[in-house]
Order: sequence, then C-alpha cells, then structure tokens
Amino acid sequence: MATNTVHIDSHAASTLRYIRASMEAAASLAVPGSAGHAMGAVGILAAILASSSSLSAHWLAIWLTGAVVAGSAGTVLMFRPASLRALTATSNPARKFALCLFPALCGGAVMTVVLWANGLLTAVPGTWLLFYGCGLIAASVATTALIALMGALFVALSLIAFVAPAATHSFLLGLGFGALHVVFGFLIGRSSHGNKG
Repeated sequence: MATNTVHIDSHAASTLRYIRASMEAAASLAVPGSAGHAMGAVGILAAILASSSSLSAHWLAIWLTGAVVAGSAGTVLMFRPASLRALTATSNPARKFALCLFPALCGGAVMTVVLWANGLLTAVPGTWLLFYGCGLIAASVATTALIALMGALFVALSLIAFVAPAATHSFLLGLGFGALHVVFGFLIGRSSHGNKG
C-alpha cells in the first residue's frame, strides 16, 4: 500500500509539472497598441524627412536613425505592461517572441551591409520590408494573429518596393513602418480592450 501511495504522489507531481509547462507555453506576449503608435509616428516622420528635397540624399541615415529610435521605443512600451504582470524578458513568451523576430532583423542588417557595399542601395527598402515582415510573421507565434497579418502586408509591400522606382521608396517605407504600425497599433489596442471586457 505504501508503494502505491508513493507512486500516486509521484504521478500527481509529474502531472502538475506538465500542466505548469503547458500553461507557460500557451501564454502569449501582449503587444500594446501604444508600441505600434510610437513606432508608426517615427516611421511617418522618417518618411517625411527622407522625402524632402534637401534631405533625400541622406535617406539611408534618416531611416537607420529612425529604426533605432522606433525599435527602442517599441521595446520599452512592449515590456512595460508585461513587467506589471511579472512577465519578464526571460519568460517563455517574451523569449519566444525575441527568438522569432531577431533572426530576421539580423538578416536584414547583414543584407543592408552587403547591398551597401555592392552599390545596390535601391534594393535596401524592399529588403527591410521583406525581412521585417517575415520576422513579424514568425513572431506572431508568441503574440496574436494580427501580428501575422501585419507581417504579410509588409511582405506584400516589399514585393512592390523591389520593382517600384527609387523615388517611391521612402513613401513605401513610410507606408509600412509608419502607417501599418499606426493602424495595427489601433487594431491591437482595440482588441486587447475588448478582451478585458
């Protein structure tokens, strides 16, 4: 009888560990709409600056600066509400999000250097949109389906950018990194408010 009791206790502990692991794996990272709004505002500003006749020659520097500012703002805003729920940057959903998104961002950075070194700057906007879109699609595993849809739209914009005239590139980048972030920031914010209700 004692042996059977030990076996049952051991089985119960294993079951509890399995349930806890399943709940952690099922948890998703909440992406606040404010992150999309902030990143989108930076994208729109970068598009305006890069399209102006006096600054158009510096479009690459403008967009690289905008990427750093937008990425920093988005990261801070994304993890602020998560920290209130004790969801740390090393938790399963946050780690999954980073592991899905960062390889695509790193790939885009490497390709930017390669294209710049070979004098193929006209391919940079399409490359950015493509890699970012693929990263968002992958990162949607840890977030929501809305992120996957936004990623798909970035990929669609990248295909247009690859064949569009260079004069339209800042507009297309602004449409993606600016307008899409703002629109989906609104949709994600509305969706999360609806889930609370």
